[in-house]
Amino acid sequence: MGRFAPDELRSHFASNLSCFPVTHATDDFEFDRDGYTDHLELLSGFRPAAITAPGGTGEFFSLRLDEVAEVLRAAVAVAPEHSAVLGSAGYGTSTAIALARDAEDAGADGLFLLPPYLTEFDQRGLIEHVKAVCAATSLGVLVYHRDRARFTVDSVTELAEACPNFIAFKDGIGDIDLMAKLSARLGDRLALIDGMPTAEINAAAYLAVGCQTYSSAVFNFVPEWAIGFHDAVTSGDGAEVSRRLNSFVIPLLAIRDRRPGYAVSIIKAGMRAVGRSAGPTRLPLVDLLPDEYDEVASLVQAVAA
Repeated sequence: MGRFAPDELRSHFASNLSCFPVTHATDDFEFDRDGYTDHLELLSGFRPAAITAPGGTGEFFSLRLDEVAEVLRAAVAVAPEHSAVLGSAGYGTSTAIALARDAEDAGADGLFLLPPYLTEFDQRGLIEHVKAVCAATSLGVLVYHRDRARFTVDSVTELAEACPNFIAFKDGIGDIDLMAKLSARLGDRLALIDGMPTAEINAAAYLAVGCQTYSSAVFNFVPEWAIGFHDAVTSGDGAEVSRRLNSFVIPLLAIRDRRPGYAVSIIKAGMRAVGRSAGPTRLPLVDLLPDEYDEVASLVQAVAA
């Protein structure tokens, strides 16, 4: 058991933004532990509610399983008391269970459950998959609604009734209708989280339908800006939200949307632009083209100024 019991973790998500740090790589794509821990120590000063290690922005899908374990242990070693650390699990059910148990052994405070890999499945298979992972750990589990893992309201309700440690649900598809229905049906039984790539673009819409918070990838390289945006959204300062969207988020999305996978690549480009390179993006994702990087650097420098 980590430092946060499942019920504590559920309420803790709303205390601030959560961060999905990039996973630093050397030039030959090995894990750069020193770069990674230095980065987490810097981010810790901005008091993220949770740090997910490695998560989607952290290229979980491109890491060896031993690297997933190493990244998590590096995060646990340096995370401050105010930031919960979530381990990551995914792939098939048996692998996800093994990763969940390892996350608990490593001292994680919770578990981020990514979608199963590749194969097709129906709602019953998806429900039983989540139940099996929840039963394998005492950690609070955050389930990711993304790609093939598309849940219905009834499926989430069944899981909430059956699994006491299923405490949070994160939408990475853009299904605001689903989140509104879950909020109406389940109240505060689950922490509902906007997990869209570059979540700032629709943060206000998600908060309006009952989501308590969102996760920020740009927190990696412009944490002050990310917190300022969060403050503007949660305080209802529509003019400031619009100004920040138009000056930074919308131009950034225009670059991100040029290629699949750029949602991760653009965050690593932002890291490089602020002088804290996290190394190359791991295949099968690719880095931005040189002219695209220059565009990102100009946007980031304007925000920093």
